[in-house]
Amino acid sequence: MTSLLPPSTTAWVLTDGKAGDTTICFGVVEALGLEPVLHKIAPRPPWSWATPFGPIDPNEAPSRPGSPIAPPYPDLVVASGRRAVPYVRRIRAETAGRTFTAFMKDPYTGIRTADLIWVPAHDTLTGTNVIKSPLTPHRVTAARLAAARADPLGILTRLPAPRVAVLIGGNSVNHRFTRADIADLTAKLDRLAKDGNSLMATLSRRTPPRLRRAIGAVVASHNGYLWDEKGDNPFIALLALADALVVTADSVGMVGEAAATGRPVLIFEPSGGHKKVARYLDWLRGRGIVHNFTGHLAGSPYEPLDSTFAVASRIAEAFRRHREAL
Repeated sequence: MTSLLPPSTTAWVLTDGKAGDTTICFGVVEALGLEPVLHKIAPRPPWSWATPFGPIDPNEAPSRPGSPIAPPYPDLVVASGRRAVPYVRRIRAETAGRTFTAFMKDPYTGIRTADLIWVPAHDTLTGTNVIKSPLTPHRVTAARLAAARADPLGILTRLPAPRVAVLIGGNSVNHRFTRADIADLTAKLDRLAKDGNSLMATLSRRTPPRLRRAIGAVVASHNGYLWDEKGDNPFIALLALADALVVTADSVGMVGEAAATGRPVLIFEPSGGHKKVARYLDWLRGRGIVHNFTGHLAGSPYEPLDSTFAVASRIAEAFRRHREAL
């Protein structure tokens, strides 16, 4: 892939380490053709409680040993997550605005928080420095999928086709997996497997214990595959070999990653929800990409959908304008 910025451009990824936030940032920086360097922030209470509106944890001030925002500062900072907001503000102050800052998702502190802010198209935030895209940026590229298909994991290829990747999230701010939800999901997965589909499942750090046990039981009962959470997560391998995907709706990012495969995405919605998520899923349903999970396959292949490169291109344009104005 052609580099969108000079290879000498230095870039930090600034998050508290949450997988969803870090994946968004890494995906964008890699799409720019740059090498991302993770700077993980870890504010303590009470400073963590005050984010995104309060100051940084003084223990992580730029002058303190081991500070995640110590100089020398990079040309570009890509950040995400409410805990990162005060640190972005501090970097802007320390560099007098020289470092270009891009914030992924609504910081909830206004559009002046960063030089550029990305939000998904279903978000209501607007402003002259706000860009939008249909899907959340990620690291699932066509090249990575092709490489995984060319050198597949033997434990997965031994499963008879059709193979269904089962991507399980967990409880979130807006969603909760009730006992009824867990029973419903596992019953539908059982039905899917009885139809002759092989299950390839992976869980999230957010997956609650009861749901973990239930997914493990249904996958094992049909001789499927469940990642044991040891070693590297075979997430890309599962996507690459999937003929269809079952995805829980608590993670819009995970839904977007599934849409990058070009394979039908079957959505299971746990209790709760949010109108932004509903708008997002409705948009994808209207394009025949996602379908409600009923326990049976549905839909057909489509042109893979990915917004990562488009978002990176907009960031590159804004970065160049910023540098020219210095």
